[in-house]
Amino acid sequence: MMEKYISNIKTPKISIAPMVDKSHRHFRYFCRLMNKEILLYTEMVTAQAILNGELDKILYFREEEGNVALQIAASNPEDAYKAVKKANSYNYSEINLNCGCPSDRVSGNLMGAALMSDRKLVYEILLAMKEATNKPITIKHRIGIDGTGIIQDKNAKVIMDGYDDLLEFLDTVSKAKPDRYTVHARSAILKGLSPKDNREVPPLDYDMVYKLKKDFSYLNIEINGGFKTLENIKDALTKVDGVMIGRASYEDCYLLANLHKLNEKNINSKSISRGEIIKSYIPYVVEEIEKGSNVHALAAPLQSLFQGEKGSRKFKQLLSSGNVKKETIVDILYNILEVMPPEVLWDL
Repeated sequence: MMEKYISNIKTPKISIAPMVDKSHRHFRYFCRLMNKEILLYTEMVTAQAILNGELDKILYFREEEGNVALQIAASNPEDAYKAVKKANSYNYSEINLNCGCPSDRVSGNLMGAALMSDRKLVYEILLAMKEATNKPITIKHRIGIDGTGIIQDKNAKVIMDGYDDLLEFLDTVSKAKPDRYTVHARSAILKGLSPKDNREVPPLDYDMVYKLKKDFSYLNIEINGGFKTLENIKDALTKVDGVMIGRASYEDCYLLANLHKLNEKNINSKSISRGEIIKSYIPYVVEEIEKGSNVHALAAPLQSLFQGEKGSRKFKQLLSSGNVKKETIVDILYNILEVMPPEVLWDL
């Protein structure tokens, strides 16, 4: 029987997914310029990296980033407990367990989506995380897995397919009382597909996630997978507690500036303009360049700011990797403010 635990944490309507090589702190700072309400995530960080690495390099983030969730990957309760204890000194708003990453490298170490094959272990890891902190502990997982060729444990559930299998997983996991379930509405194929293909090939099944919320209304459920427009986000929010945006946040990042329009009261209100976003980002770039931050990581979040708009080709040329250097990036950003079409730049 599913544990009837009603979390008292407030679920943000929108969060930005943890994405390897994308959700670094420069990306998060840039996202926060466009929207003050969303929950941001770190990239996935392994428990071993926290235990053995340079903590400030791995976990540091700026206060201006606002609410940020730390996502960790772990394969045993002991490492998870110690990692969360170490992370406690950083002001993350919550800590999330990754049970969704499909990459062979992660799954081969019984982390990410492969963890779903052993629901008792997931329960034990979540319990250890909760014992290590007073912060909310959440979980991100898939609706199912195909672990053929990866998972060798004879007692593990190599194939999880369908609603009943998902309920069997959650029946055990729920006993650890996670504060939120972020459900990627695709199964993960752990061998034979790249992480990129795992975001596209397995079919989306939103209805399974919506059914989960309908059948267990007390669970705090956020849906993830393929949300790219205000319309489909708005529809999903009528059925679950929150929506996690992934690729759209870097393929069409200005979507984040328009998320306030999900509230009917704000439907006709103006969004922060692209020009204002760039102007606000320049002082940050100056400061981070002086600290020695990677210039291409600083430029990357901007790449889709003019997606589909007049002047987008010119914008991408200016920000091309060949042009962007630590000596030129600031001048390029000021130049963009001069040469881009004013009606697009300032939303005239």
